[in-house]
Amino acid sequence: MKKLTIMIPCYNEEKGIAKVIKRIPREKLQSLGYKTHILIIDNNSKDKTSQVAKASGAEVIFERKQGKGYAVRSGIKHISSDTDVVVMLDGDNTYDPKEMPRLLEPLEQGFCDVVIGSRLAGKIAKDSMPLFNRTGNWLFTFLVRTMYHENVTDVCTGYFAWKKDVLKELSKYLEADGFSLEMEMITKMARMDFAIYSVPISYTHRSGSTNLRPLVDGKKILHAWLRNLTWKPYAESKGG
Repeated sequence: MKKLTIMIPCYNEEKGIAKVIKRIPREKLQSLGYKTHILIIDNNSKDKTSQVAKASGAEVIFERKQGKGYAVRSGIKHISSDTDVVVMLDGDNTYDPKEMPRLLEPLEQGFCDVVIGSRLAGKIAKDSMPLFNRTGNWLFTFLVRTMYHENVTDVCTGYFAWKKDVLKELSKYLEADGFSLEMEMITKMARMDFAIYSVPISYTHRSGSTNLRPLVDGKKILHAWLRNLTWKPYAESKGG
C-alpha cells in the first residue's frame, strides 16, 4: 500500500479546517491502495486552528514566519521518507477533498509527474471567486501557456498532487513567501521539464475571511512569472 501525505497550510482557518479533514475520503483512498497521513501547517494562526486540527486527528506542525511559502516549505521538510505521493490543498474548505482521487489517477497511471486541480476548467460556485480574481487568473494562465508552453488551465490553484520525489526536488528552488508560491511552483516545474497535467475540480465559498490581497498579491504573481522566464535549475539551492 502506498502512503499519501495530505499537506494543508493554514492561517486562521478554525472555521474550515475540521470540515476539510472530515471530508477527506479515507475509505475510498484506502480502496485505491493509499494509506493517508494528514499534515497541517499552522502558519502562526491567531485563532484555534491548531486545536481544531488536532481534535480532528491530524498531525500539526507550527511555522512562525507568516506567508504561504514559508508554511509549505516547512511542511515539505516534515514529509516522511516513506511517503509516495503528496497532495496539497487549502484549509478554508473551498476545495473538495472528495475529488482527491481525480488528481491521483494520472499519477497512478504514470501519465505525469504533477497534477493540478483546475477551477477555471471545472465548476466554480456562484460568487465564490470575484470577477476581478477570475480575470486575473485567466490572464496569468494565458501568460504561462504562451511563454512557458505548458498546457495548464489554472496557475493560481491551491490543489496539487505530486510524486514525492518530484516535490522534494522542486522544494530546493522555492523562494516565494506568499500567494505567488503557486506561480513559482508551476513555472519552475515547467523549466525543470516535469510533466504537468490539469484536471477539473470544484470550487466553493470559503469558510472564514480571505487572506488574499488581489492587487498586492497579483503584482507578486506577475513578478514571479516574469522572473522565471529565464530561470534554470542550479546546483546549489536557496530554498532547501
